[in-house]
Amino acid sequence: MCQPSSLVDIQATIVQIQPISADVSILSLDCPAIATNAKPGNFLNIKVNSATQPLLRRPFSIHNVRGVIVDIMVKSIGIGTALLCNKPAESTVMVLGPLGNNFDLTSKPFHTAVLVSGGIGTAPMLFLEQTLAEHGKTVINLVGGRTKNDLLTQNLTNCHSATNDGSAGFNGTVIDLLAHKLPEFQTAKGNIKIFACGPPQMLKALAQFCHQHHLMCDLSLESMMGCGIGICYGCSVTLHSQYGATKNILLCREGPVIDAESFL
Repeated sequence: MCQPSSLVDIQATIVQIQPISADVSILSLDCPAIATNAKPGNFLNIKVNSATQPLLRRPFSIHNVRGVIVDIMVKSIGIGTALLCNKPAESTVMVLGPLGNNFDLTSKPFHTAVLVSGGIGTAPMLFLEQTLAEHGKTVINLVGGRTKNDLLTQNLTNCHSATNDGSAGFNGTVIDLLAHKLPEFQTAKGNIKIFACGPPQMLKALAQFCHQHHLMCDLSLESMMGCGIGICYGCSVTLHSQYGATKNILLCREGPVIDAESFL
């Protein structure tokens, strides 16, 4: 988790907005204080305008870090995200971050990282891929969507796609694609670890798959996070221990990244 000393609430300038699909854009924010301390899996909480409506901030995974620039991937699905995507370059927003914990790259050894994402869940994967490469890992991306229009593969390398309707790539879900490719991946040298982000039903199915195949897996869960710091209790999630007990966590403080074994 980010240490309190690294957490800042600052005014950041939007230096670029790049549409990458009909409803998804990459926003580039000039915020060096956040860029310096960001890790793959962290997120930002952004106040989309200076008015009282919408009242709550919106959470966004850190998509990439380039020097002092932090990129986020925004899907326009409501009032708040539409306001953000339509802001002109050089406008400013209040940004709280970096928030949350990060993907675990070091506690258990692995050689090959398989990054599994669905829809807007692709958001944290570019930053993660680049950091894994810096650690000398082999990285494979598996990206899923309902149709070819839902595939967000920009700038990802070694990428394989799957669509539910067969309009592009493998015909099936991204977990079907993982099952299809797993024997090939397991011929590579060293252990495999799965890193994933996407809708809850996808992550539930992936957690079961990884449990059955004895695969290490980190999941980044998606949730509405009003405050981002554990005050509003709007992001409570129930997890399970290896002994069958349950516990509730706040994703903004103890997530968004969890071990897949606790999400069975």
